[in-house]
Amino acid sequence: MAAGHEANARSTRRAERRAERRRRRRRFIGLGVVAMVVVAGVGVGALAVTGGDEPKKRASTGPTTTTIPPTTTTTKPPYTGWVDPESAFQPYYKATVQGLLTFRGNPTRNYYGLGPVPVAPKVVWQYPGGAMCSISSDGNETTNWCGNGWTGQPAVFERDGRTWVVFGAYDRAVHFVDATTGQDIIPPFPTGDIIKGSPTIDPDGFPIVYIGSRDNYLRAIAFDRPQPTELWKLHAKDVSPTMWNDDWDGSPLVLNDYLFEGGENSQLHIVKLNRATGADGLVTVAPQLVFNTPGWDDELLANVGGQVSIEASVTISGNTLWFSNSGGLVQGWDISGLLTGAGPPVRSFRYWTGDDTDATITIDESGFLYGGTEWERHSAQGRAVGQMWKLNPTVPDAPLVWSQFDNNEAKSGVWGTPAIYGDVVIFTTYSGRLIGVDRATGLIRWEKKLPSPLMASPAVVDGKLIIGDCAGVVHAYDIGTNTLIDPPEIWQVPLGSCIEATPAVWKGRIYIGTRGGFEYALADS
Repeated sequence: MAAGHEANARSTRRAERRAERRRRRRRFIGLGVVAMVVVAGVGVGALAVTGGDEPKKRASTGPTTTTIPPTTTTTKPPYTGWVDPESAFQPYYKATVQGLLTFRGNPTRNYYGLGPVPVAPKVVWQYPGGAMCSISSDGNETTNWCGNGWTGQPAVFERDGRTWVVFGAYDRAVHFVDATTGQDIIPPFPTGDIIKGSPTIDPDGFPIVYIGSRDNYLRAIAFDRPQPTELWKLHAKDVSPTMWNDDWDGSPLVLNDYLFEGGENSQLHIVKLNRATGADGLVTVAPQLVFNTPGWDDELLANVGGQVSIEASVTISGNTLWFSNSGGLVQGWDISGLLTGAGPPVRSFRYWTGDDTDATITIDESGFLYGGTEWERHSAQGRAVGQMWKLNPTVPDAPLVWSQFDNNEAKSGVWGTPAIYGDVVIFTTYSGRLIGVDRATGLIRWEKKLPSPLMASPAVVDGKLIIGDCAGVVHAYDIGTNTLIDPPEIWQVPLGSCIEATPAVWKGRIYIGTRGGFEYALADS
């Protein structure tokens, strides 16, 4: 691992520890503020506080004598589960590849890339020569789709002394691009329909990209030969029962030779990859589907009255795999038995948000869940829960810690995955709001209005908040100087067409696609 990469990770961990200490000092004050807002009906935004993660105060019983025990040094035993929760905000857990390897970078979905962030960027390349477009059908509607959409974040990684940028696009292809020149490293890999989601690069050094397409297939594609080569594919109808459609929007996770993925067939899939290197030096796989389960249950279908799908990416923290679906069901599945041989995954958490929850869940170092919900069904549960929320999974009967609302329009709410930076969590909404919310109290600290819809997920690297809007402008705001204030804009770059895709930040460059048909690299001249 490069020295700069290690330094960035150490800096991030120090910032998080400082932020946690600040949050602990503010918590009781913050809860008092919330109580005053609720009682007096005064505050910024609509706030619901229905649960909590604050310690209880012990009643005073008079003077006490404190004995300070002698200081002892202990060594924390190594973490033996799937993903150490303390790895949140750091690069992909135990990866041997340096890079931004999956949507939001790591299994807890909150690593946004590696700085430095450009100071005054310009477009240094545009890819390819002509717009990436194709015709595709969504239900009964056939449309010409161009460029990159939701979620659309490229993977950026180091291989053989070169930086690769890999992404799927609406031209029905997976592209492998040199980050410096913007030229193809190997030819694009064609699929049978558009690609909406974000790719995942194998974190263990095998030259494989895992990505799904609207052509019904989830694939493993090798890039260690002159032509990208399909090693394996899984059809959405290879499992049963299924519902909704055959797209694969989610970005898979690969850990301990297992692949985890939810599909728009509304099934959760776990695949044992059995990766190896052949006698010819080329990568091989021999995948086995070892577990699948419906992402719905009878109670959910009774509540939503129709079809549901899994469009979010799965998240893993500790020994629990988390995902949500378009019916609004947030689930946690205990996957510890896969490591120990004790048995298949078992559902350990269930919570209904009331509306489409297609934004990927992000999980902090303490195990709290942050997510966003759309406002389309206009259900009573959606109105009660809100569209921006924090959950405490250790209180399964009442996990909602706080929520905020974006339900004043016929179609609103949250499509993008929230970003966490220090003591603030940042949301984007379909109605065009960019919002900074206090992680502990749920109070809105600041808010900006940008051209809607805002479907992209924000990224924060080196204290700089990066987001694209639907007027085609990439914005950067200084959030690192003071998270309590409305962050000032430090630069913007117009790209000319709506930005739904999530930006990737890596070593002085930003890679981002637009609906205009192109992928861009932004950097200082």
